[in-house]
Amino acid sequence: MPDLTARMGIELVPKRKQAVIYNLMQLYFYDFTQYLDISVNEQGLFLPYPELDDFWKKRDRRFPYLITFDQIPAGFALIEKLDDPHEADYYMTEFFVMKKYRRTGLGTWAATQLFDRYPGRWKVTQVSTNVPAQAFWRMVIERYTGGRYEEFIDPVRDNPSQFFNS
Repeated sequence: MPDLTARMGIELVPKRKQAVIYNLMQLYFYDFTQYLDISVNEQGLFLPYPELDDFWKKRDRRFPYLITFDQIPAGFALIEKLDDPHEADYYMTEFFVMKKYRRTGLGTWAATQLFDRYPGRWKVTQVSTNVPAQAFWRMVIERYTGGRYEEFIDPVRDNPSQFFNS
């Protein structure tokens, strides 16, 4: 298999390019219709992501990243610096790679890049019904940490979260 990493990119999204994340968010929500009961509005759009603007207003605590392949948008990641360091330092709030780019190594590469950019304790959570995401994150975090991570299931929502140090 050829090394595709030279074709992969990740960048902190400046305010002037925030529309790219807004647009990709529609595809992300569409994917989630498999796992959550969400629908489009009368105009055929999903409702805006709550407080997405904060990722450009609170740049010291929120970090919006665009994931690219051949310099074309292929996904995004939203990272938050948490207030409670006992829980974790960073939270992978959202992570999305378009289906076209899945199984190319792009998601694994992007996640690893982000873990390396933000050293500390991480929390990554998946929706309980999204079994493919759970398998992806367990594999990525297992490889990244050499198996040194903990997983907890939220007693209310049943969502699994992995905790580890980068």
